[in-house]
Amino acid sequence: MKPYLLSLGAGLLVGVIYSLLNVRSPAPPAIALLGLMGMLLGEQAIPIAKRLMTKAPVVSYLKTPECAGQVLGPQAIDPQKPEGQA
Repeated sequence: MKPYLLSLGAGLLVGVIYSLLNVRSPAPPAIALLGLMGMLLGEQAIPIAKRLMTKAPVVSYLKTPECAGQVLGPQAIDPQKPEGQA
């Protein structure tokens, strides 16, 4: 139940931000896609910040499936593999 309530709260927050920017809901496709991209990048902000604080390698993390695969899709991990092969 908690994830649903958090999702509702995040949606309300985005609605308030859209209202402040005078963007009608549903947002135009370009604005909605940029918002989704922001969410994907935002998911990686905490792991990157933790690595920066502990002085762990950040660039190598950016190339892992946990980061690049999440943001760019699994094909971004190994572009040499033909599509359809695992």
